[in-house]
Amino acid sequence: MAIDTSSLPSTRRRWYAVGVLMAAFMVDLVSVTIVNVALPSIERDLDANPTQLEWISAGYLLAFAVTLITAARLGDQVGRKRVFLASTALFGLASLACALAPDTTTLIAARLVQGIAAAGVAPQVLSTVYAVFGARERATVFGIWGFVAGLSQAVGLVLGGVLVSADVAGLGWRSIFLIFVPVTAAVVAFGAAWVPETRAENAARPKPIAALTLTAALVAIVLPLLEGARLGWPAWCWLCLAAGLVGVVGVAVQERNDPAAMLPLDLLRVRTVSIALVIQLVAFGTCSGLLLVLALWMQNGLGLSPLAAGLVTVALPLGALPTAPFVGRLTLRLGRWTVGLGCLVITLAIALLVPAALSTPDVALWQLVPGLALIGAGINLTMPSLTTLFMAEVPPHHAASASGIISTGQQFAGALGVALLGAVFFGQLGGDGDYREAFLATTVTAAAALAVCVPLFLGMSSQRPK
Repeated sequence: MAIDTSSLPSTRRRWYAVGVLMAAFMVDLVSVTIVNVALPSIERDLDANPTQLEWISAGYLLAFAVTLITAARLGDQVGRKRVFLASTALFGLASLACALAPDTTTLIAARLVQGIAAAGVAPQVLSTVYAVFGARERATVFGIWGFVAGLSQAVGLVLGGVLVSADVAGLGWRSIFLIFVPVTAAVVAFGAAWVPETRAENAARPKPIAALTLTAALVAIVLPLLEGARLGWPAWCWLCLAAGLVGVVGVAVQERNDPAAMLPLDLLRVRTVSIALVIQLVAFGTCSGLLLVLALWMQNGLGLSPLAAGLVTVALPLGALPTAPFVGRLTLRLGRWTVGLGCLVITLAIALLVPAALSTPDVALWQLVPGLALIGAGINLTMPSLTTLFMAEVPPHHAASASGIISTGQQFAGALGVALLGAVFFGQLGGDGDYREAFLATTVTAAAALAVCVPLFLGMSSQRPK
């Protein structure tokens, strides 16, 4: 791995670089949760329909998912610093476009560009840290990283509530995007000075045709799920779904003998790998969709302000923090049972929200906190252990592809969860605005999905990671 060490001659400056990289990483994460809090305000201001609200959230995740693998390979080949700086600058410009959007179509388009830019940032951040730090320092960095990830989600929820409620200079929800403009400008300036340039030797070249085919296939799967209910599920929705599935399978089959395949078939045949991807799809997708629904239910159904809704929802990421120091050791000791425990905790936690749904609109906010905190704890038990067990079963020659697949799968799961749970929520809401029935149907659906997911962990390898 080639590193231009002249740009970072000291340990101090390496840690300066980590600060810049973490700031960019935080921006990516904050931009997901900060928008959820603002969705009801966007709905009123731009007269957005339910499908458009889902696209504002899911579009970012989907664009992130379909661009991630290509962006990682591009950074390996042409230089991670170069791609990092260009992507961060693009994120800032897209954020400005979001803030100035005159209508929902423009906002959705700008959010898609934001997602593409975020996908350009994320893999360069992790790869650069891996390249410039030794194993001992790297462990420290990634330990800080886990804390920052949890904190970022909380910051997004609170900051979104503060900015929308404060209505600074009459900007309302637009301020949640505008705030990223100076932050990304600072990241670009300091990144140019402190982040080192690294590349991967013999890096696999990006494959435009395979990448475009996979992108089109994933979009074809999510598009009818977002639009189908509103349009009455016409024939093209089912054809689109079928074409998307065929496209994903086609990419895997076409590249079956390629050592740098985006979707290696022999890797996907590994039982633990395939089951881990299914569990991730259900667990992360369910929680992502639930966050969208929670924001709309609390503000439109319960009449909470954006700030109050953000402060209540922050229980979810804060609930994850106490489990963070123990997940690694639990995974080493319990193996796949850690995943099962995490899924069970999320299922029970979502079930705890059912009484609140039945009490709508007369809900005591304290009723929500235990369930949300346990969802956070369950996610933190499930996702890191799932990734560890997934990577432990991956053959060394597929390590890079596997990392891209699980990261892409997580973002795609988020988009899919928003589409499916959003469809349940808005379908029950109907024209009469019955938030009680809508939120009840969503929580029951989410709990049922996780309950089905719980026993899947038994199909994973019983070997504990070493």
